[in-house]
Amino acid sequence: MLAGHAGDTDAARAAWADPDGRVREAALGALERCGALDDATLGAALVDPEPLVRRRAAELAAKHPDVPLLAVLGDADPDVVEVAAWACGEQLETSDDPDLSVVDRLAELASGHDAPLVREAAAAALGAIGHEAGLPAILAACDDKPQIRRRAVLALAPFDGPEVEAAIERALTDRDWQVRQAAEDLRRAAGQLDT
Repeated sequence: MLAGHAGDTDAARAAWADPDGRVREAALGALERCGALDDATLGAALVDPEPLVRRRAAELAAKHPDVPLLAVLGDADPDVVEVAAWACGEQLETSDDPDLSVVDRLAELASGHDAPLVREAAAAALGAIGHEAGLPAILAACDDKPQIRRRAVLALAPFDGPEVEAAIERALTDRDWQVRQAAEDLRRAAGQLDT
């Protein structure tokens, strides 16, 4: 960690070769702070045997749009998948996923993963990407657990149409106040509610 703050790229690279996963995780952050984290190292970190290294690599990949995350969306560790889903939302725009493989995988995660945090992150990422192919999964997430409904309602922001309006209308009367607040925020942003 000190190597990253001191700009000691050599020490950070040496730490990346350490057998301890915690050290490799810290080395990734140090390399990023030094401006020396290349896509090849990040790609290798995404398949590291230690989940904490893969999770950190997925987080850092948010700022490395040329590092593909599709395979990591199938990781065995739900914490890794959650961060990878979030990173996809940070990384991608509609044009960056021409065959929709990432959008399709995020849609599967948003509607079918066992871990609520993964479903929540996937719904949010679909909203950030804003491709119409992700809309059905976001709409389905509007009927999930409260924290997922909240994120799903906000993920509706780039979309329009009768099904979107109906979902926002339902959210305005949701039993969870934060879901209602999210729907009100969308309406307010569209100029449909007083500030």
